[in-house]
Amino acid sequence: MPHQAITRGILFTDQYQLTMAQVYFRLGIHEQPALFEHFFRSYPDYRRHQAGYCISAGLEPLVHWMQDSAFGDEEIEVLRGQRSRTGAPLFADDFLQWLRRNGSFEGLTLYALPEGRVAHPHVPLTIVEGPLAMAQILETALLNHINYQTLIATKAARIRESAGSGTVMEFGLRRAQDIGANAGTRAALIGGADFSSNLGMSAAMGLPAKGTHAHSMVQAAMVLGLGELGAFRAYAETYPDDALLLVDTIDTLGSGIPNAIKVFEELRRKGHEPVGIRLDSGDLAYLSIQAAKMLNQAGFPDTSIVLSNDLDELVIWQILTQIRAEAPLEGLEPEPLINRLVFGVGTQLITSTGHPALGGVYKLVALREQDSWRPAIKISDSPDKIANPGHKRCWRLYDQRNRATADLLALETEDIPNLDRIVLRHPSDVSKTRVVQRGDVQLEQIHREIVRDGRVVYDWPTLEEMRQLRREDVARLDPGVRRLIHPHIYHVSLTESLWNLKYELIAAARR
Repeated sequence: MPHQAITRGILFTDQYQLTMAQVYFRLGIHEQPALFEHFFRSYPDYRRHQAGYCISAGLEPLVHWMQDSAFGDEEIEVLRGQRSRTGAPLFADDFLQWLRRNGSFEGLTLYALPEGRVAHPHVPLTIVEGPLAMAQILETALLNHINYQTLIATKAARIRESAGSGTVMEFGLRRAQDIGANAGTRAALIGGADFSSNLGMSAAMGLPAKGTHAHSMVQAAMVLGLGELGAFRAYAETYPDDALLLVDTIDTLGSGIPNAIKVFEELRRKGHEPVGIRLDSGDLAYLSIQAAKMLNQAGFPDTSIVLSNDLDELVIWQILTQIRAEAPLEGLEPEPLINRLVFGVGTQLITSTGHPALGGVYKLVALREQDSWRPAIKISDSPDKIANPGHKRCWRLYDQRNRATADLLALETEDIPNLDRIVLRHPSDVSKTRVVQRGDVQLEQIHREIVRDGRVVYDWPTLEEMRQLRREDVARLDPGVRRLIHPHIYHVSLTESLWNLKYELIAAARR
C-alpha cells in the first residue's frame, strides 16, 4: 500500500486531535500535565442476549505502536499541506516546529487494566498522564487498539463459557475487516478461543494454526471424476495423521460420513488415527448425535466432531441443550459426545455481530497546576455520560466467598484499605448507596503501571498468563453476572468523597 508508514504511524489519528493540540499550544498549556481516562459506558448488547462483563485486550499492541510512532519530516510535511476553508495554512510553522522536536509519546505515563482481566463500565481500561498536547493526540489510536480487541475478547469469553469443555477454534479471517483480522484473532485467543486458522497471528502468539479443507476440494475432485471418496482419500494420503474431513458437500449422513469412515478405516490399517469430521450445515445438534452413533459403531468413539456455520454463544448453548435432551433417546451419553465437539466460530466472533463497536471514550479528568491536580468535569443531559472527575484509584472488592462484589472508584488521596467501613455510592442515582464493613471484604488495586515517561516498566505476560487472568477473574464473578441472557448488574461505585466532588463540580459548572 502506498505511504503505509504514513497511514499506520502517528498520523493514524483524527484531524481534530491535531487542531486541539495547536489550540493548547496557543494557550501555552500544551506541556501542562494532564490526566485522561479511557473507559466504556455499557456492556455489549447483542439484541438477543447481553454481556454482563468485558475482557480487557489490546494493550501490548498499543504500547508497541506508541514506541514506534513520532512526528518526522514526512508527517510534518503532511500537516504543512493542510489548509483552512480560505486556503490559509491550518497549522502554523511554530507549532509544527514544536511537534517535530517534541512529537513523540516519550513523556507519557500509562496505567492500565492488564489484558485478560474482567472490565466493567466507567472503570478505566487505561489512564494516561503526561503533557496535554501529546496525551490528546494519543486518543484516537488508543481507542482504536483497545476498544476493538476488548470487544472481541469479550465475545470470545462468552463463547468460551457457552462451549464448556469443548474446544473453540477461531476462523474469522475471511470475514473480518481487512488487517483488523489480526487484532481480532489476537483478542479472541486471549478471550477464550483455543486455536485459530489465522496462520500468521497463530505463529505470532506461539500456537499452531488449525483447520481443515473447504467444499471446493471435494467439488474439484468430483469434476475430475474422483468423487467425494476420492477427495477424502487424497486428503488423507497427504495428511495421514491430521485427517479432518468436511462431510456435508453432498449428503452428510448418506455419503459424507460413510465415506469418511471408509477412509478412516484405511488410515487405521496403515497405522494412522484420524482426527475427525466437520459439519457445516443443517441441524448441527441432530447431525452431531447421528455422526457420533455412526463413528462409534465403526470403532471411532474418540474422533472429533467439528461444528461450524455462524455459531455464537447462544447457538452453541442451544446445540448443547438439544444434545443433552436428545442423545439419551439415541442411546448415547451426552457428556462424552459434548466433550468431543469442537466449535468453529467465524463471522459472529470476528465482527461481534449484534454489537460491532465498543463505546469506549477518552476523557480529560484533571489538569495539574503547581503541586496538585485540578479536577475536570464534562456535563451531559444523560447522567451516564458525566465522567467521574479527578485523579483516582480503582479497587475491586471481594466478599467472603472470594467473589467480586463491586469495583470502587476513589480519589487518590483516600486511604481505602485503612477505613473501618466503606460507603459505596451509585455514580448517578442518589437513592442507591451501600455500606460494607472493611473486615468483610478483600481489596485489590486493579491497575498496573505499564509505561513511565515513555519507557515500558511492565513485563508483558504470555498468552497463557493472560488466559489464566481471564479464567480467574471470570470464575470470581457471580453466576448471575455470567449469564448469557439478562445478566445481573455488577456494581461500579464511587466513594462518598468522589461522589461529593463530582456533584460539587456539576453544580459549579451549571452556575
